[in-house]
Amino acid sequence: MKVKSHTAEQGFPASGVIRDMIECVTADVSDIEQFYNITFSKTRIYRLEDYYRDKLAELATVQYLFLHPEDRTDYILLEKYLHQQRGSLASLKASLEELKPLIEPFASGLVVLIERRQKVEPTTGRYAADVLSSVAQDLEKKLRAISTDERPKDPGARFAAYRAVKCLEELTGALEEWTIFYKGYDPDFTWWTSAPFQEVIRQLNSFQAAVTANLVGSSVGSSTDDIVGQPVGRSGLLTDLDAQFIAYSPEELIEIADKEYAWCKTEMIKASKALGYGKDWKAALEHVKNLYVEPGQQTRLVHELSKEAVAYVKRHDMVTVPTIAEECWRTFMMTPERQKVNPFFLGGESLIVSYPTDTMSHADKLMSMRGNNRPMSRSTVFHELIPGHHLQMHMIARYRSYRSLFTTPFWIEGWAFYWEFILWDRGFASTPEEKIGMLFWRMHRCARIVFSLKFHMNQMTPRECIDYLVNKVGHERATAEGEVRRSFNGDYNALYQAGYMLGALQIYALRKEMVENGDFSEKEFHDRILREGEMPIEILRALLQDKRLRPGHKADWRFYDL
Repeated sequence: MKVKSHTAEQGFPASGVIRDMIECVTADVSDIEQFYNITFSKTRIYRLEDYYRDKLAELATVQYLFLHPEDRTDYILLEKYLHQQRGSLASLKASLEELKPLIEPFASGLVVLIERRQKVEPTTGRYAADVLSSVAQDLEKKLRAISTDERPKDPGARFAAYRAVKCLEELTGALEEWTIFYKGYDPDFTWWTSAPFQEVIRQLNSFQAAVTANLVGSSVGSSTDDIVGQPVGRSGLLTDLDAQFIAYSPEELIEIADKEYAWCKTEMIKASKALGYGKDWKAALEHVKNLYVEPGQQTRLVHELSKEAVAYVKRHDMVTVPTIAEECWRTFMMTPERQKVNPFFLGGESLIVSYPTDTMSHADKLMSMRGNNRPMSRSTVFHELIPGHHLQMHMIARYRSYRSLFTTPFWIEGWAFYWEFILWDRGFASTPEEKIGMLFWRMHRCARIVFSLKFHMNQMTPRECIDYLVNKVGHERATAEGEVRRSFNGDYNALYQAGYMLGALQIYALRKEMVENGDFSEKEFHDRILREGEMPIEILRALLQDKRLRPGHKADWRFYDL
């Protein structure tokens, strides 16, 4: 008997009670963060802390047992989100202590001016000039100290300096907006602050350059030494795993990755033998890397491969492909600068094609071309477009978009990579070259789990992570550097890179439970996932299987046999 969605007629009240709260929280947090727009401001942190505390108290008044199943799901998600955000703010406050020697007291002085302007509190030009003058003096002292600073450039200190640079960039932009607000409108204010403002901007720029060069910059000179990152530690990973409803330890996840990698290597050797390279699968991979198109042809290749992927899933009735989703996606070219961080092309609402330009060196051109060869691009296209990220983005905008508050790489990246499992099982890769192209990415996602978790547990350095990708997966060194740089520059959660393979394994396991047991057809299963919106996969599983979770639910689904 198929699992059906509940309706009001089945004895539940109409859905939407918690949805309204989620939409309110989303809008409220956006307003708070836009108004208190300095991310490291104590005012902003305390305001958000108060807000999350009040919302948790409000949520606690809801009679959970009488909620519609969709609302119970939303309750669990919102409760976890609010607790997670409070924990993140506590971690932020602790981490800001590391920045005090670099950015205080001048940062607090500037934040006061910026927040007074935001609230339009009366501020005299003389008062503002006094603050700016004091800030300039403090910056000058710190600049002299940094020029002779010989503290060790350990990873923690370098990452703190890297974060300080981000704070300086934020302050500079906000201060420039601050002066525009008064300039010309308040002549007395402008008369007092014009010269001190210019001096502070000059000092901020000089200080930022000094911190970047002396505290963040390379102490050795290698191209990999500019990769900075802050390991969160095993305890930090456990906190993140709890937030994502993953019932495994970091060590168990690495064991999963190793098992999946062993399978990939066996299949890679089979494909290598079919090409005549025997067990030397890296030689076979080298053969595949040279199957790239000539300059000017990559965008045509992408469109050709996208049509192939769409035709395949439609022919086999695997998922609904709306006409607008198939028709309306745009193509852009990735800049050489961005290719240093994202060496492969990206997708979602649009496709951003990675291919060398005429400004790149000969070596960089060849590495980019080899890294975006036809067999590997074939997998990337259906991952990034349809049935992967582009279809996801299309559906998120139209169904339960309010759940984007609970976005997670295990759902976003897991869905796109899950299709590589399904299409492999169906024989979508029919030639040895196509199989190697798919297996490369599968090895890559295994490696992501290993190097990212080991980095965050202080077991691997960025350089060792790069070597791991080159040796275990067969990456070009330039693409490996870009991968590691992107992973640890502070833009990604510690579990993001692990989310690809682990999220895919979760959906794959859920498919076995729901499709192979006859609860859903394949198409119904895929459509339902997309229409339910973003959430951790364990919570999605409970919703699809009508499992009633309790408030404060902890992960308990063991989706992979070790």
